[in-house]
Amino acid sequence: MGCAQEPQGIEMTDTAGATSSTDSSDELLEELNDWLSDNWDADLSVSQWWERLGLAGWAAPTLPTNAYGRGVARSVGVRIAKAISAFGALGAPSGLGLLLAAPTIADHGTQEQIDTFVKDIVTGQKAWCQLFSEPGAGSDLAGLTARAIKDGDEWIVTGQKVWTSLGQTADLGMLIARTDPDLPKHQGITYFGIEMVQPGIEVRPLREMTGHAMFNETFIDEARVPDANIIGALNNGWAVANSTLGHERAGLGAGGSGGGGGATPGTLAGHLDRRAGDFVSAPAAKKAEKSAAPKAKRNDHGSAAMLVGMARHYGCDKDPIVRQGLAELYTMGEIGRYNAERSKAARAQGKDIAGIGNIAKLGMSNIVRLQRDLGLQIVGPAGMLHGYSTQQSAALNEVTGNPFLGAVTTTALYAQAPPIYGGTDQIQRNIIGERVLGLPKEPGDTKNVPFSDLPKNA
Repeated sequence: MGCAQEPQGIEMTDTAGATSSTDSSDELLEELNDWLSDNWDADLSVSQWWERLGLAGWAAPTLPTNAYGRGVARSVGVRIAKAISAFGALGAPSGLGLLLAAPTIADHGTQEQIDTFVKDIVTGQKAWCQLFSEPGAGSDLAGLTARAIKDGDEWIVTGQKVWTSLGQTADLGMLIARTDPDLPKHQGITYFGIEMVQPGIEVRPLREMTGHAMFNETFIDEARVPDANIIGALNNGWAVANSTLGHERAGLGAGGSGGGGGATPGTLAGHLDRRAGDFVSAPAAKKAEKSAAPKAKRNDHGSAAMLVGMARHYGCDKDPIVRQGLAELYTMGEIGRYNAERSKAARAQGKDIAGIGNIAKLGMSNIVRLQRDLGLQIVGPAGMLHGYSTQQSAALNEVTGNPFLGAVTTTALYAQAPPIYGGTDQIQRNIIGERVLGLPKEPGDTKNVPFSDLPKNA
Protein backbone atom coordinates (compact mmCIF):
# COMPACT_ATOMS: atom_id res chain seq x y z
CA MET A 1 0.00 0.00 0.00
CA GLY A 2 0.98 3.64 -0.34
CA CYS A 3 2.18 5.61 2.64
CA ALA A 4 -0.91 7.83 2.99
CA GLN A 5 -4.53 8.18 1.93
CA GLU A 6 -4.51 11.98 1.86
CA PRO A 7 -1.71 13.23 -0.37
CA GLN A 8 -0.28 16.62 0.40
CA GLY A 9 1.36 19.16 -1.89
CA ILE A 10 4.65 17.84 -3.24
CA GLU A 11 7.69 19.87 -2.31
CA MET A 12 11.22 18.92 -3.25
CA THR A 13 13.85 19.84 -0.71
CA ASP A 14 17.53 20.59 -0.95
CA THR A 15 19.01 17.48 0.64
CA ALA A 16 22.56 18.67 0.22
CA GLY A 17 22.75 21.93 2.08
CA ALA A 18 26.06 22.61 0.39
CA THR A 19 27.28 25.36 -1.91
CA SER A 20 29.36 24.99 -5.03
CA SER A 21 33.04 25.72 -4.58
CA THR A 22 34.47 28.75 -6.32
CA ASP A 23 37.49 28.10 -8.49
CA SER A 24 39.02 29.14 -11.76
CA SER A 25 36.07 27.64 -13.62
CA ASP A 26 34.01 30.65 -12.50
CA GLU A 27 35.99 32.80 -14.92
CA LEU A 28 35.24 30.31 -17.68
CA LEU A 29 31.53 30.51 -16.86
CA GLU A 30 31.67 34.29 -17.04
CA GLU A 31 33.29 33.96 -20.47
CA LEU A 32 30.52 31.55 -21.48
CA ASN A 33 27.77 33.91 -20.38
CA ASP A 34 29.34 36.78 -22.31
CA TRP A 35 29.63 34.51 -25.34
CA LEU A 36 25.99 33.41 -25.04
CA SER A 37 24.86 37.03 -24.80
CA ASP A 38 26.65 37.77 -28.07
CA ASN A 39 25.77 34.59 -29.95
CA TRP A 40 22.50 32.98 -28.83
CA ASP A 41 19.70 33.65 -31.30
CA ALA A 42 16.52 31.65 -30.99
CA ASP A 43 15.73 32.27 -34.66
CA LEU A 44 18.80 30.41 -35.87
CA SER A 45 18.28 26.90 -37.15
CA VAL A 46 19.41 24.10 -34.85
CA SER A 47 22.21 23.37 -37.31
CA GLN A 48 23.40 26.99 -37.32
CA TRP A 49 23.30 27.29 -33.53
CA TRP A 50 25.10 24.01 -32.91
CA GLU A 51 27.80 25.05 -35.37
CA ARG A 52 28.43 28.20 -33.34
CA LEU A 53 28.34 26.31 -30.05
CA GLY A 54 30.52 23.43 -31.22
CA LEU A 55 33.21 25.41 -33.01
CA ALA A 56 33.55 27.71 -29.99
CA GLY A 57 34.35 24.71 -27.78
CA TRP A 58 31.23 24.92 -25.61
CA ALA A 59 29.41 21.84 -26.92
CA ALA A 60 32.03 19.36 -25.65
CA PRO A 61 34.30 21.38 -23.34
CA THR A 62 35.87 18.24 -21.82
CA LEU A 63 37.48 17.34 -25.16
CA PRO A 64 41.06 18.48 -25.85
CA THR A 65 41.53 21.81 -27.57
CA ASN A 66 42.64 20.09 -30.79
CA ALA A 67 39.30 18.22 -30.80
CA TYR A 68 36.93 21.20 -30.57
CA GLY A 69 36.92 21.23 -26.76
CA ARG A 70 38.46 23.27 -23.97
CA GLY A 71 40.25 20.55 -22.05
CA VAL A 72 38.29 21.04 -18.82
CA ALA A 73 37.42 18.41 -16.22
CA ARG A 74 34.08 16.59 -16.33
CA SER A 75 32.74 18.49 -13.32
CA VAL A 76 33.44 21.80 -15.09
CA GLY A 77 31.78 20.45 -18.23
CA VAL A 78 28.65 19.73 -16.18
CA ARG A 79 28.66 23.30 -14.89
CA ILE A 80 28.99 24.62 -18.44
CA ALA A 81 26.04 22.51 -19.64
CA LYS A 82 23.91 23.77 -16.74
CA ALA A 83 24.93 27.36 -17.45
CA ILE A 84 23.83 27.06 -21.09
CA SER A 85 20.47 25.70 -19.96
CA ALA A 86 20.08 28.38 -17.28
CA PHE A 87 20.76 31.08 -19.87
CA GLY A 88 17.84 29.77 -21.90
CA ALA A 89 19.83 28.60 -24.91
CA LEU A 90 19.60 25.23 -26.64
CA GLY A 91 22.10 22.80 -25.12
CA ALA A 92 24.75 20.75 -26.87
CA PRO A 93 23.85 17.81 -29.14
CA SER A 94 22.95 14.77 -27.05
CA GLY A 95 23.68 11.14 -27.79
CA LEU A 96 26.48 8.64 -28.12
CA GLY A 97 28.43 10.76 -30.56
CA LEU A 98 29.26 13.34 -27.90
CA LEU A 99 29.40 10.83 -25.03
CA LEU A 100 31.47 8.07 -26.64
CA ALA A 101 32.59 8.54 -30.24
CA ALA A 102 34.11 12.01 -29.93
CA PRO A 103 36.32 11.29 -26.90
CA THR A 104 37.39 7.93 -28.36
CA ILE A 105 38.38 9.51 -31.68
CA ALA A 106 40.15 12.28 -29.77
CA ASP A 107 42.09 9.56 -27.91
CA HIS A 108 42.98 7.32 -30.86
CA GLY A 109 42.14 9.05 -34.14
CA THR A 110 44.30 11.07 -36.47
CA GLN A 111 43.91 14.82 -36.64
CA GLU A 112 42.23 14.38 -40.01
CA GLN A 113 39.67 12.03 -38.43
CA ILE A 114 39.14 14.48 -35.60
CA ASP A 115 38.57 17.31 -38.06
CA THR A 116 36.07 15.15 -39.96
CA PHE A 117 34.24 13.03 -37.40
CA VAL A 118 34.51 15.03 -34.18
CA LYS A 119 33.66 18.31 -35.88
CA ASP A 120 30.42 16.81 -37.21
CA ILE A 121 29.63 15.45 -33.73
CA VAL A 122 30.11 18.64 -31.72
CA THR A 123 28.14 20.64 -34.30
CA GLY A 124 25.33 18.06 -34.28
CA GLN A 125 25.59 17.32 -37.99
CA LYS A 126 26.01 13.56 -37.52
CA ALA A 127 24.59 11.21 -34.89
CA TRP A 128 26.35 8.01 -33.84
CA CYS A 129 25.43 4.63 -32.40
CA GLN A 130 27.50 1.81 -30.89
CA LEU A 131 27.89 -1.52 -32.71
CA PHE A 132 29.62 -3.64 -30.09
CA SER A 133 27.41 -6.34 -28.54
CA GLU A 134 26.28 -9.38 -30.51
CA PRO A 135 23.75 -12.15 -29.76
CA GLY A 136 26.66 -14.45 -28.87
CA ALA A 137 29.10 -11.84 -27.59
CA GLY A 138 27.74 -9.56 -24.89
CA SER A 139 29.51 -10.08 -21.58
CA ASP A 140 32.35 -11.77 -23.48
CA LEU A 141 32.63 -8.97 -25.99
CA ALA A 142 35.97 -10.19 -27.32
CA GLY A 143 34.17 -13.28 -28.63
CA LEU A 144 32.49 -11.22 -31.37
CA THR A 145 32.10 -12.87 -34.77
CA ALA A 146 31.12 -9.96 -37.04
CA ARG A 147 33.83 -10.06 -39.70
CA ALA A 148 35.42 -7.47 -41.95
CA ILE A 149 37.27 -8.59 -45.08
CA LYS A 150 39.61 -6.25 -46.96
CA ASP A 151 38.58 -5.32 -50.49
CA GLY A 152 40.95 -2.75 -51.99
CA ASP A 153 40.55 0.52 -50.09
CA GLU A 154 37.42 -0.77 -48.34
CA TRP A 155 36.33 -3.47 -45.90
CA ILE A 156 33.25 -5.65 -46.42
CA VAL A 157 31.43 -6.23 -43.12
CA THR A 158 28.97 -9.03 -42.32
CA GLY A 159 27.45 -9.90 -38.95
CA GLN A 160 24.79 -9.03 -36.42
CA LYS A 161 24.81 -6.53 -33.57
CA VAL A 162 22.27 -6.07 -30.79
CA TRP A 163 21.30 -3.46 -28.16
CA THR A 164 22.16 -0.71 -30.62
CA SER A 165 21.01 2.37 -28.72
CA LEU A 166 19.37 4.99 -30.99
CA GLY A 167 20.54 3.15 -34.08
CA GLN A 168 17.37 4.20 -35.86
CA THR A 169 18.52 7.85 -35.97
CA ALA A 170 22.28 7.30 -36.33
CA ASP A 171 24.32 8.45 -39.32
CA LEU A 172 27.41 6.51 -38.27
CA GLY A 173 28.25 3.63 -35.97
CA MET A 174 31.21 2.73 -33.75
CA LEU A 175 31.83 -0.74 -35.15
CA ILE A 176 34.20 -3.40 -33.88
CA ALA A 177 34.67 -6.36 -36.22
CA ARG A 178 37.06 -9.27 -36.53
CA THR A 179 39.68 -8.58 -39.20
CA ASP A 180 42.05 -11.48 -38.44
CA PRO A 181 40.53 -14.70 -37.00
CA ASP A 182 43.98 -16.31 -36.81
CA LEU A 183 45.00 -14.01 -33.97
CA PRO A 184 43.87 -14.53 -30.34
CA LYS A 185 40.35 -13.28 -29.67
CA HIS A 186 41.38 -10.03 -27.98
CA GLN A 187 43.55 -9.30 -30.97
CA GLY A 188 42.48 -9.34 -34.62
CA ILE A 189 39.66 -6.87 -33.85
CA THR A 190 39.48 -3.50 -35.60
CA TYR A 191 37.46 -0.40 -34.72
CA PHE A 192 35.69 1.41 -37.60
CA GLY A 193 33.45 4.40 -38.09
CA ILE A 194 30.82 2.99 -40.45
CA GLU A 195 28.04 4.76 -42.36
CA MET A 196 24.70 3.42 -41.13
CA VAL A 197 22.62 4.50 -44.11
CA GLN A 198 23.80 2.18 -46.87
CA PRO A 199 22.77 -1.06 -48.57
CA GLY A 200 23.49 -4.03 -46.34
CA ILE A 201 22.58 -2.43 -42.99
CA GLU A 202 19.13 -2.96 -41.48
CA VAL A 203 18.11 -1.61 -38.06
CA ARG A 204 15.13 -3.20 -36.28
CA PRO A 205 13.69 -1.75 -33.03
CA LEU A 206 13.51 -3.75 -29.79
CA ARG A 207 10.53 -2.51 -27.80
CA GLU A 208 11.10 -2.41 -24.06
CA MET A 209 8.56 -3.00 -21.33
CA THR A 210 8.63 0.77 -20.70
CA GLY A 211 6.84 1.14 -24.05
CA HIS A 212 9.85 2.75 -25.71
CA ALA A 213 12.24 1.33 -28.29
CA MET A 214 15.60 2.93 -27.57
CA PHE A 215 17.48 -0.27 -28.37
CA ASN A 216 17.71 -2.04 -31.72
CA GLU A 217 19.18 -5.09 -33.39
CA THR A 218 21.34 -4.38 -36.44
CA PHE A 219 21.83 -6.78 -39.34
CA ILE A 220 24.91 -6.21 -41.51
CA ASP A 221 25.22 -8.02 -44.83
CA GLU A 222 28.26 -7.05 -46.90
CA ALA A 223 28.16 -3.40 -45.89
CA ARG A 224 31.20 -1.34 -46.79
CA VAL A 225 33.49 0.90 -44.76
CA PRO A 226 36.58 2.75 -46.08
CA ASP A 227 40.00 1.75 -44.82
CA ALA A 228 40.46 5.42 -43.88
CA ASN A 229 37.68 4.99 -41.28
CA ILE A 230 39.75 2.70 -39.06
CA ILE A 231 40.09 4.38 -35.65
CA GLY A 232 43.43 3.43 -34.15
CA ALA A 233 45.54 0.78 -35.84
CA LEU A 234 44.46 -2.32 -37.72
CA ASN A 235 43.81 -5.21 -35.29
CA ASN A 236 44.08 -2.80 -32.35
CA GLY A 237 40.33 -2.43 -31.95
CA TRP A 238 40.19 -4.03 -28.51
CA ALA A 239 42.27 -1.22 -27.00
CA VAL A 240 40.16 1.41 -28.76
CA ALA A 241 36.92 -0.30 -27.68
CA ASN A 242 38.12 -0.28 -24.08
CA SER A 243 38.63 3.45 -24.38
CA THR A 244 35.02 3.80 -25.52
CA LEU A 245 33.82 1.59 -22.66
CA GLY A 246 35.80 3.69 -20.21
CA HIS A 247 34.10 6.86 -21.42
CA GLU A 248 30.75 5.06 -21.31
CA ARG A 249 31.18 3.92 -17.71
CA ALA A 250 32.33 7.36 -16.64
CA GLY A 251 29.38 9.01 -18.38
CA LEU A 252 26.78 6.53 -17.13
CA GLY A 253 28.23 5.98 -13.69
CA ALA A 254 27.36 7.61 -10.38
CA GLY A 255 28.76 11.11 -10.38
CA GLY A 256 28.96 11.20 -14.18
CA SER A 257 26.96 13.21 -16.65
CA GLY A 258 25.79 12.32 -20.10
CA GLY A 259 24.95 14.74 -22.87
CA GLY A 260 21.71 16.63 -22.91
CA GLY A 261 19.80 18.73 -25.40
CA GLY A 262 16.25 19.40 -26.55
CA ALA A 263 16.92 18.56 -30.19
CA THR A 264 18.23 15.33 -31.70
CA PRO A 265 21.46 15.52 -33.70
CA GLY A 266 22.06 13.98 -37.12
CA THR A 267 20.46 14.06 -40.52
CA LEU A 268 17.81 11.40 -39.85
CA ALA A 269 15.95 12.99 -36.91
CA GLY A 270 14.84 16.00 -38.96
CA HIS A 271 15.68 18.61 -36.32
CA LEU A 272 18.66 20.38 -37.89
CA ASP A 273 16.64 22.73 -40.11
CA ARG A 274 14.13 23.62 -37.42
CA ARG A 275 14.22 26.79 -35.33
CA ALA A 276 16.57 26.43 -32.35
CA GLY A 277 14.28 28.39 -30.04
CA ASP A 278 11.49 25.88 -30.57
CA PHE A 279 13.49 23.32 -28.57
CA VAL A 280 13.89 25.61 -25.57
CA SER A 281 11.10 25.98 -23.05
CA ALA A 282 9.62 29.45 -23.04
CA PRO A 283 9.81 31.38 -19.74
CA ALA A 284 6.05 31.14 -19.35
CA ALA A 285 6.16 27.40 -19.84
CA LYS A 286 8.96 27.12 -17.32
CA LYS A 287 6.98 29.19 -14.83
CA ALA A 288 3.90 27.04 -15.32
CA GLU A 289 6.00 23.90 -14.99
CA LYS A 290 7.51 25.12 -11.73
CA SER A 291 4.12 26.02 -10.28
CA ALA A 292 2.82 22.51 -10.96
CA ALA A 293 5.99 20.73 -9.94
CA PRO A 294 7.80 20.29 -6.63
CA LYS A 295 9.70 23.38 -5.56
CA ALA A 296 13.40 22.65 -5.43
CA LYS A 297 16.25 24.73 -4.12
CA ARG A 298 19.26 25.29 -6.31
CA ASN A 299 21.36 22.47 -4.89
CA ASP A 300 18.80 19.66 -4.96
CA HIS A 301 20.18 16.19 -5.57
CA GLY A 302 17.95 14.91 -8.34
CA SER A 303 16.15 11.69 -7.55
CA ALA A 304 16.80 11.86 -3.80
CA ALA A 305 15.19 15.31 -3.63
CA MET A 306 12.26 14.22 -5.79
CA LEU A 307 11.61 11.15 -3.65
CA VAL A 308 11.79 13.24 -0.46
CA GLY A 309 9.06 15.43 -1.90
CA MET A 310 7.01 12.40 -2.89
CA ALA A 311 7.40 10.86 0.57
CA ARG A 312 5.87 14.04 2.00
CA HIS A 313 3.18 13.98 -0.68
CA TYR A 314 2.17 10.45 0.36
CA GLY A 315 2.63 11.11 4.08
CA CYS A 316 5.43 8.61 4.71
CA ASP A 317 8.32 11.01 5.28
CA LYS A 318 8.34 9.94 8.94
CA ASP A 319 8.47 6.22 8.14
CA PRO A 320 11.86 5.04 9.47
CA ILE A 321 12.40 2.54 6.63
CA VAL A 322 11.64 5.14 3.98
CA ARG A 323 13.85 7.69 5.71
CA GLN A 324 16.69 5.18 5.88
CA GLY A 325 16.32 4.46 2.17
CA LEU A 326 16.33 8.15 1.31
CA ALA A 327 19.45 8.69 3.41
CA GLU A 328 21.12 5.76 1.66
CA LEU A 329 20.17 7.09 -1.78
CA TYR A 330 21.55 10.52 -0.96
CA THR A 331 24.74 8.99 0.45
CA MET A 332 25.30 6.86 -2.64
CA GLY A 333 24.87 9.92 -4.84
CA GLU A 334 27.40 11.85 -2.76
CA ILE A 335 29.91 9.00 -2.93
CA GLY A 336 29.56 9.00 -6.71
CA ARG A 337 30.10 12.75 -6.79
CA TYR A 338 33.16 12.52 -4.54
CA ASN A 339 34.63 9.76 -6.69
CA ALA A 340 34.14 11.92 -9.77
CA GLU A 341 36.01 14.74 -8.04
CA ARG A 342 38.78 12.34 -6.99
CA SER A 343 39.12 11.19 -10.57
CA LYS A 344 39.24 14.79 -11.76
CA ALA A 345 42.00 15.63 -9.29
CA ALA A 346 44.00 12.55 -10.28
CA ARG A 347 43.75 13.36 -14.00
CA ALA A 348 44.88 16.92 -13.32
CA GLN A 349 48.07 15.42 -11.90
CA GLY A 350 48.51 13.07 -14.83
CA LYS A 351 47.41 10.07 -12.76
CA ASP A 352 44.48 7.67 -12.76
CA ILE A 353 42.46 5.77 -10.16
CA ALA A 354 42.37 2.11 -11.11
CA GLY A 355 38.86 0.84 -11.73
CA ILE A 356 37.14 4.15 -10.99
CA GLY A 357 34.94 3.89 -14.10
CA ASN A 358 33.85 0.36 -13.18
CA ILE A 359 33.12 1.45 -9.61
CA ALA A 360 31.05 4.35 -10.93
CA LYS A 361 29.07 2.02 -13.20
CA LEU A 362 28.34 -0.34 -10.30
CA GLY A 363 27.32 2.62 -8.16
CA MET A 364 24.87 3.78 -10.81
CA SER A 365 23.27 0.33 -10.99
CA ASN A 366 22.79 0.30 -7.23
CA ILE A 367 21.33 3.80 -7.25
CA VAL A 368 18.78 2.94 -9.94
CA ARG A 369 17.70 -0.21 -8.12
CA LEU A 370 17.23 1.73 -4.89
CA GLN A 371 15.30 4.44 -6.74
CA ARG A 372 13.02 1.72 -8.08
CA ASP A 373 12.39 0.10 -4.72
CA LEU A 374 11.96 3.36 -2.80
CA GLY A 375 9.69 4.91 -5.40
CA LEU A 376 7.36 1.93 -5.51
CA GLN A 377 7.34 1.72 -1.71
CA ILE A 378 6.34 5.38 -1.48
CA VAL A 379 3.58 5.44 -4.11
CA GLY A 380 2.14 2.04 -3.16
CA PRO A 381 -0.67 0.67 -5.39
CA ALA A 382 -0.34 3.67 -7.73
CA GLY A 383 2.95 2.14 -8.83
CA MET A 384 0.97 -0.41 -10.83
CA LEU A 385 -0.28 2.38 -13.11
CA HIS A 386 1.92 3.46 -16.00
CA GLY A 387 1.30 5.61 -19.04
CA TYR A 388 2.80 4.09 -22.17
CA SER A 389 1.89 7.11 -24.30
CA THR A 390 1.74 10.87 -23.84
CA GLN A 391 -2.04 10.73 -23.64
CA GLN A 392 -2.03 7.99 -21.00
CA SER A 393 0.57 9.81 -18.93
CA ALA A 394 -1.46 13.03 -19.02
CA ALA A 395 -4.59 11.16 -17.93
CA LEU A 396 -2.75 9.56 -15.00
CA ASN A 397 -1.33 12.90 -13.94
CA GLU A 398 -4.81 14.38 -13.86
CA VAL A 399 -6.33 11.47 -11.92
CA THR A 400 -3.52 11.05 -9.37
CA GLY A 401 -2.54 14.71 -9.02
CA ASN A 402 1.08 13.59 -9.04
CA PRO A 403 3.06 14.58 -12.15
CA PHE A 404 6.03 12.57 -10.89
CA LEU A 405 4.29 9.20 -10.71
CA GLY A 406 5.38 8.49 -14.29
CA ALA A 407 9.00 9.06 -13.32
CA VAL A 408 8.67 6.45 -10.58
CA THR A 409 7.02 3.80 -12.76
CA THR A 410 9.37 4.44 -15.67
CA THR A 411 12.34 4.02 -13.34
CA ALA A 412 10.84 0.82 -11.95
CA LEU A 413 10.43 -0.66 -15.44
CA TYR A 414 13.81 0.55 -16.67
CA ALA A 415 15.86 -0.32 -13.57
CA GLN A 416 16.64 -3.77 -14.90
CA ALA A 417 18.59 -2.31 -17.84
CA PRO A 418 21.51 -0.35 -16.28
CA PRO A 419 22.96 -3.41 -14.52
CA ILE A 420 23.21 -5.01 -17.98
CA TYR A 421 24.11 -2.39 -20.59
CA GLY A 422 27.56 -0.85 -20.69
CA GLY A 423 28.95 -4.07 -19.23
CA THR A 424 26.99 -6.14 -16.70
CA ASP A 425 27.51 -5.72 -12.97
CA GLN A 426 29.18 -9.13 -12.96
CA ILE A 427 31.66 -8.03 -15.61
CA GLN A 428 32.42 -4.83 -13.67
CA ARG A 429 33.15 -6.90 -10.56
CA ASN A 430 35.38 -9.25 -12.55
CA ILE A 431 37.36 -6.32 -13.92
CA ILE A 432 37.75 -4.75 -10.48
CA GLY A 433 38.73 -8.10 -8.98
CA GLU A 434 41.27 -9.05 -11.64
CA ARG A 435 42.71 -5.73 -12.79
CA VAL A 436 42.46 -3.66 -9.61
CA LEU A 437 42.63 -6.10 -6.71
CA GLY A 438 44.89 -8.61 -8.49
CA LEU A 439 42.65 -11.61 -7.85
CA PRO A 440 43.31 -14.72 -9.98
CA LYS A 441 41.69 -14.90 -13.40
CA GLU A 442 39.63 -17.75 -14.78
CA PRO A 443 41.80 -20.79 -15.57
CA GLY A 444 42.78 -21.38 -19.17
CA ASP A 445 44.89 -19.79 -21.87
CA THR A 446 42.22 -18.63 -24.31
CA LYS A 447 43.87 -15.22 -24.73
CA ASN A 448 46.79 -16.79 -26.56
CA VAL A 449 44.83 -19.22 -28.76
CA PRO A 450 43.89 -18.08 -32.31
CA PHE A 451 40.21 -17.15 -32.37
CA SER A 452 39.57 -19.54 -35.24
CA ASP A 453 40.79 -22.44 -33.03
CA LEU A 454 38.65 -21.63 -30.01
CA PRO A 455 35.69 -23.89 -29.21
CA LYS A 456 32.30 -22.22 -29.52
CA ASN A 457 31.46 -19.82 -26.65
CA ALA A 458 35.04 -20.06 -25.29
